[in-house]
Amino acid sequence: MAAQSTSPANDDTSVPKPSQYSSVYPESVQRLMTEFAHLPGIGNRTAERLAFFILKSDTAAALRLADAVRDVKTQVKHCEICLNLTESSPCPICSDPRRDAGLVLVVEQPKDVISLEQTGMHRGVYHILMGHLAPLEGVTPGDLAIDELMHRIADPSANAQQQPVHEIILGLNPNMEGDGTALYLAEEAAKRQPDITISRLARGLPSGSQLEYASKAVLADAIMGRQPMG
Repeated sequence: MAAQSTSPANDDTSVPKPSQYSSVYPESVQRLMTEFAHLPGIGNRTAERLAFFILKSDTAAALRLADAVRDVKTQVKHCEICLNLTESSPCPICSDPRRDAGLVLVVEQPKDVISLEQTGMHRGVYHILMGHLAPLEGVTPGDLAIDELMHRIADPSANAQQQPVHEIILGLNPNMEGDGTALYLAEEAAKRQPDITISRLARGLPSGSQLEYASKAVLADAIMGRQPMG
């Protein structure tokens, strides 16, 4: 979870913490403020404003928000094939017969799928690693969904629509960690399936950037101009 902002514009250190409002606010309001303050980027003053917004909202609107939070935690899960977020498994992308299930675009996080889908350029499926290799931070291959990807490559029955994988597109973030992860995946994939095509997104993406911040045009060019590795 991202750390809360500590910039002077957003920091609410001058405002008492919600727990210190116990003699001013009812316990339920204090608890709501405390929970809001736990969210990334939300300080105590913003938590107070959000709590009063809920208080002033009509009951139906407040309960819709509560229902949405509950549904996200009880209904959303990872796709059994690609690990994308979904309410049904396999997810709609893996289940779509119009997609080329043998063309697998590998990304780091589910939010990367959203960015790439907005381009409308990728007609294959995805695989979400849930991160990247970072040995200095203790993130090793066993911490990522790499075994699941290799299983899809080696065994067509484990892939979407039970189709053999013919190409892996490495759509990792263009930074040092992403490049290191891409090289590792390329080597491991070639061991399992020597004939598989391995490509990566073209360097239309600025080095050191994040996929979620790239424009649709940049992402579309990156997909169309992907290059083989090795």
